[in-house]
Amino acid sequence: MPTNKIILGLVGEMAAGKSTVTQYLKEHYSAVTFRFSDMLRDILDRIYVEPERHNLQILSTFIRQNYSEDIMSKVIAKDVQNSSARVIITEGIRRPSDIVYLSQLPGFHIIAINTDERTRYERIVQRRENPDDANKTWEQFRAEGQQESEQKIKEIAARADFMIDNNGTTEELHKQVEKIITEINLVILAKARIH
Repeated sequence: MPTNKIILGLVGEMAAGKSTVTQYLKEHYSAVTFRFSDMLRDILDRIYVEPERHNLQILSTFIRQNYSEDIMSKVIAKDVQNSSARVIITEGIRRPSDIVYLSQLPGFHIIAINTDERTRYERIVQRRENPDDANKTWEQFRAEGQQESEQKIKEIAARADFMIDNNGTTEELHKQVEKIITEINLVILAKARIH
């Protein structure tokens, strides 16, 4: 695996802006992305079950309880290792077990994205990523935020290498992402000079 890979673990509550950061990095750095929810969506599609957030959460819990708490982390870490991309994003980290294998990879950095709860609710209803999002009430949104998978996010965010405040404009968000990439590249350059 090349030593100059940049592996970014994006952590944030529902609709914090992980997909927006991912899209920016894809467009400006040809980044590839591996989402924890993709493997869950693959399974739900295969068994013809609607990929609603509730179903994703149930399946995630089932897989972890029956195959090991860190099974999804193993899958993502393997996908990252096999990728030839220089910038790789792991999106949807929700539990400490999600970073067990990723944190062993050179070039791995956690980025926590913080966004106010009301803003996140408005985004989720507007974007309609899951079939049940458009009609989601404030109470339903808050209840989903209390799910086990969502509660562990704050624990991971506390260990982040970088923090992004996503309560401003898209341009402000992009500037924060650029600053992080610049800092990481400077560290990579410094290490290369030492060797």
